Amino acid sequence: QVQLVESGGGLVQAGGSLRLSCAASGRPFSSYTMGWFRQAPGKEREFVAAIRWSGGNTYYAASVKGRFTISRDIAKNTVYLQMNNLKPEDTAVYYCATKRSTLLIYTTEYDYWGQGTQVTVSS
Repeated sequence: QVQLVESGGGLVQAGGSLRLSCAASGRPFSSYTMGWFRQAPGKEREFVAAIRWSGGNTYYAASVKGRFTISRDIAKNTVYLQMNNLKPEDTAVYYCATKRSTLLIYTTEYDYWGQGTQVTVSS
């Protein structure tokens, strides 16, 4: 069993920054992918970014590339999402997720999910 706990959400003005954290506990993650997703009201959950736990390869949605950075701290079993130049359209609940695979990382087919953290960007 894997537990994921997100933190770092909040209210920020457009152009501002936030850093989300996802603390993971449970089974070893060497073959895992860690992902960030978001869901705005009335919309489907969408992929934001992902990182391979082993090797650190990163992947981004086109809408956040160049503004968001995903990273991991292996010693702390924690994944981060640094969000810069935030826009009102980034407003959503952000979820951390993990899967025991490095395939289909852009889909919502992940094995474990956190409870989500709200990010609100005001204009």
